[in-house]
Amino acid sequence: MKKQIAILLSAVMAANALAIPTSAGTISSTRSDKEIEKRIEEVGREYIDFYRNGYKELETEYDMAFAVDEESLAVEEAEFYVEEMAAPMPADGGSRQKSQSAQNMALAGTTETAFEEAADDGTLIGSLIPEEPFNTESYSPVEESGFVSPRTQPFSTFGADVDTASYSSLRRKLLEPYAYGGDPYFSGIDDSAIRVEEMMNYFHYHYAEPEDGEKFGVTTALNPCPWNPDTLLFKVGIKAEEYPKTSKGSNIVFLIDTSGSMFDFDKLDLVKTSLEFLIEKLDHDDVISIVTYAGSEEVVLEGAAGDERRKILSAVNKLEAWGSTWGEGGIEKAYEIAAKYFIEGGNNRVILCTDGDFNVGVSSETGLKDLISKKRETGVFFSCLGFGSGNYNDTTMETLADNGNGNYFYIDCVREAERALSEEFFSTIYTVAKDTKFQVEFNPETVKGYRLIGYENRKMAAEDFADDTKDGGEVGAGQTVTVLYELVPSDSPYEIPEVSSRYGSKATASDAAGAEAAARFGDELLVVNIRYKEPDADTSVLREYPVSAGDLAEEMDEDTSWAAGVAQAGMLMRDSAYAGTSSFDDIYKRLMYDSEVMDNDFKAQFLFMLKAMKDYKGSREE
Repeated sequence: MKKQIAILLSAVMAANALAIPTSAGTISSTRSDKEIEKRIEEVGREYIDFYRNGYKELETEYDMAFAVDEESLAVEEAEFYVEEMAAPMPADGGSRQKSQSAQNMALAGTTETAFEEAADDGTLIGSLIPEEPFNTESYSPVEESGFVSPRTQPFSTFGADVDTASYSSLRRKLLEPYAYGGDPYFSGIDDSAIRVEEMMNYFHYHYAEPEDGEKFGVTTALNPCPWNPDTLLFKVGIKAEEYPKTSKGSNIVFLIDTSGSMFDFDKLDLVKTSLEFLIEKLDHDDVISIVTYAGSEEVVLEGAAGDERRKILSAVNKLEAWGSTWGEGGIEKAYEIAAKYFIEGGNNRVILCTDGDFNVGVSSETGLKDLISKKRETGVFFSCLGFGSGNYNDTTMETLADNGNGNYFYIDCVREAERALSEEFFSTIYTVAKDTKFQVEFNPETVKGYRLIGYENRKMAAEDFADDTKDGGEVGAGQTVTVLYELVPSDSPYEIPEVSSRYGSKATASDAAGAEAAARFGDELLVVNIRYKEPDADTSVLREYPVSAGDLAEEMDEDTSWAAGVAQAGMLMRDSAYAGTSSFDDIYKRLMYDSEVMDNDFKAQFLFMLKAMKDYKGSREE
């Protein structure tokens, strides 16, 4: 049997090591390359215009603040700005106070210095465009997975992840400089900012729908790897059940950061626009509250019906940014309000909107993890919407979402706000399976080595898979989850370090049980195990999906090709040792003929990003 598998694997791999989808070009083939290129360019430029227009508006505000006549600075106008805009919000919620040192400097005519000092001590609403861009963003370390042998590590275990923040954040980093012709990232794009699984899961795929009574539909694919002729690419994709029409409604508390760091056009202003999209999806059965936090927390709207849109929008549009960032107080108050309006059997959720820059109270990663882990026991889910750049704290956002039974999205532009909070509203906030875990078990008789692509921050011990006290990932209604493995089949020349066992393996034992096991599982490559809990359950459900060598196909379908291309781009951006023959040009040439490129803005935009990735990596190598 092993010989038959080896022959089959070798034949298919030799036949087409760079297979592309059989359906590639079924729609785009009617378009010329010139038309496809035009489409890609148009979609990419739409995004750049968002930032270009935002910077123009900010420059106008800057000019107003530092207006200069022929003889002197407009001291009176500067004094007004310092007094009215730069003053902190007192803890008692009273009238604003003046920043004395900043005011004195303004009266002395040193207006710009006054603004700088006000920004330094946290009293300025936000920073205007600096002459020299800065980057103090924070990301949790990500160490890429390498190949391991199933003889020593037969299980690969991790929590599901449908977050997409890394993708939209990378898009901003790549395309924002085009808005003003500069490079704001002196230290480059941090490798840890690139989470390959979030890039893959940004896109929708055409996976099998769940069968009656099932939570997920599961699709698997096994193909030659497009970047390594000696390995195979294995994909597992799941599609969650759709939003149930019988929902009892949603109890949503918007927790909005109104501290000074949220002043920029891509922060609080974009928060307001984003919430407008979401509010349009609410109805009378929904209950909406708004809590803000800066130097202190404040309840600005409580218990409004979802169809009271004018009332909700009025509260949102009155929000202003000033002061420090007491995130801990805001979280406590948001959960208090969520508990007050808790809907039994409904969707109860806090949605945080912030740049993640907590600087008062509990602010460390460990402290926030402990705080939010305790809060998730209330049955209220916690999602994060990230905004802005420069001082963005991705570490805080990922910690809160991962430990709060929620999702994490980064909103970099109006189009992304529409996508996340209008087009995907129910999948964003309605969880259909919590603590979802994957465990793939590999057969050492047919697989010499394997490598999980991405999910580094979601890895778990093998023993945690069946432990229902261990937190997994949350999957929303209708969402898809994509997982890729690179496999080294038993006959591949690719070398994997191995160790020998004194006790051998059960499959090669000479007793009857060992022989039976070898006969039963000899043609299996692996089995995919999935555990999940119902949103209100404490006990998990197990599903198993075996994959055999007979499932190997010469050509990738379009879903697999696209996911592979996105993963390749992520590996190239991270300078991965496992990128093999991947190149931005090859990925582009393969994916530009995807049948959905002409109709799907986000796929066209990714192809535009590939050009920016190539330019970025090229500029760093010069």
